[in-house]
Amino acid sequence: MLRAPGGLSLRLDVRAVTVVVLLLLAALAASVVLIGTGDFPIPAGDVVRTLLGDGNAGQEFIVNELRLPRVLVGLLVGASLGLGGALFQAVTRNPLGSPDVLGLGQGATAGALVMIVLFSGSAAQVTLGALVGGLATGLAIYLLAWKRGVHGYRLVLVGIGVSAVVTAVNGYLLTVSDMVDAARALVWMTGSLNGRDWEQVRPLLGVCAVLVPLVLAGGRGLRMMEMGDDVANALGVRVERVRALLMVAAVLLVATATAAAGPVGFVSLTAPQLARRLTRSPGPNLPASLCMGAALLVTADWASQRAFGADQLPVGVVTGVLGGVYLLWLLVAERRAGRI
Repeated sequence: MLRAPGGLSLRLDVRAVTVVVLLLLAALAASVVLIGTGDFPIPAGDVVRTLLGDGNAGQEFIVNELRLPRVLVGLLVGASLGLGGALFQAVTRNPLGSPDVLGLGQGATAGALVMIVLFSGSAAQVTLGALVGGLATGLAIYLLAWKRGVHGYRLVLVGIGVSAVVTAVNGYLLTVSDMVDAARALVWMTGSLNGRDWEQVRPLLGVCAVLVPLVLAGGRGLRMMEMGDDVANALGVRVERVRALLMVAAVLLVATATAAAGPVGFVSLTAPQLARRLTRSPGPNLPASLCMGAALLVTADWASQRAFGADQLPVGVVTGVLGGVYLLWLLVAERRAGRI
């Protein structure tokens, strides 16, 4: 417990703080390695010197213009997905209550497909379509799940239903598109960091700069809500107001991340659960989930480039495989515990 002059106090979980610091260092180390990876490899020491402004002209171009934006997009997308997933799992009180299961990724995909298939939209228009699709899907799920408030299992069940409907719409859009648009759509739907530049970094950075402090400030109310709505109300938390604000923030984070990199699967599902197991804390573990998501995505991006020989896979393929295995394990564990 830290006490400041004036009577203010702050309780710190030493293990949780240590985990956050270690995950942050792991994400930064993986980023340096990833920046140095490619057809023109650069040693980690030279990468650091170049980032500090002490590299030669060739290294500065490769690092600052070609590879740094991709890595920053990966860090921001991973952090957004990890934090958004932690919020949804805390609000639904369900480890399966992630944006992947609730259909937000499919909703963003539908918005992107509309722009690609029906309007042959530019990259900026596809990004806007994905953002609008994700937000519209999140709003639809919330309104359909509302019945004198929003409760966890109802939200999950409604999300699964909406996800099935939107997935069917996406399939229809693909069938009516021509070959060129279908190929372009399939590449986007895989989830990839290829070709990402500063145009994707700026909006992601702006959204994170606004929403992350807001979400972390709401962590106290979220911890109280995990004890039940009645207890939280008795402790002075405006439950529905806090829940609505945090869900809007989560939808914005996930939709913006999906708009920037496509529907990168399972990061929002696995990052909060892995963070909780490392911290051994029953709370929402928002900072740890954020750092875990960033570390997972940049590590998966490195694996997609180097672990399969000359074949470079989209990062969404790697996270999908690993996340699918984790989801199966989680379902088995939940069943053995008698929770499903």
